[in-house]
Amino acid sequence: MIIYKSENEIISMRQSGRIAALILSRLQEAAKPGVTTEKLNELAEKLMKEHKVKPAFKNYNGFPASVCTSVNEVVVHGVPDSTPLKDGDLLGLDFGVIYDGWYSDTAVTVGVGKISYDARYLLRVCKKALRLGMKKAIPGNTTGDIGNTIQRYVESEGCNVVRELVGHGIGKKLHEEPEVPNFGKRHAGIVLKEGMVIAIEPMIIAGPADIHLQPDHFGYASVHKHLSAHFEHTVAITKASHEILTKA
Repeated sequence: MIIYKSENEIISMRQSGRIAALILSRLQEAAKPGVTTEKLNELAEKLMKEHKVKPAFKNYNGFPASVCTSVNEVVVHGVPDSTPLKDGDLLGLDFGVIYDGWYSDTAVTVGVGKISYDARYLLRVCKKALRLGMKKAIPGNTTGDIGNTIQRYVESEGCNVVRELVGHGIGKKLHEEPEVPNFGKRHAGIVLKEGMVIAIEPMIIAGPADIHLQPDHFGYASVHKHLSAHFEHTVAITKASHEILTKA
């Protein structure tokens, strides 16, 4: 069942998203060569205490941390550890908070130090895919319109979208209906209506889209060890368009 949000509820979700975006920005700034992802998780937890919010991910289905840190071929759900980041790494940061009972969910992938041309290209493609997908997030369009737009653009740039993992509705729970795939057919899926709040999150790989679950049973990585990228925003469907809730 899709749960539609009132204007007052979206005000709370906007505040949740704003705080998540502010903290995510700080994590991006701190992601430098030599820093461990454990330290980034500690920073996230410190900042959440300062903002008086709770982590959206910690203990969700047993996940042990407050931020997902996915390096290079790890697409999503990487667990922070004591391995120092290296010059040239790609780091996916997936983060959300709970404010007044309302969830937010947002993600970026950043280059650590100096990254390769191919890595920069992948980031540009994924970031633009999110932007193009969000343009389709208007009343009367469908989840298929979003997914088809993302898929066609990503594939036109020589990359591939992950099929096993998708975007989602969000609200009082982290994952609500509807699913928002990054692939599909135009006009298919669920019709978007005012009051829906969804997380749009292209997850792409610079090569075949095959992924596998890592031994920790959380992270998903490219089978062929290709670089991956992930960008995400929580978006509210408004009367005539959409509003990005996860912006500072």
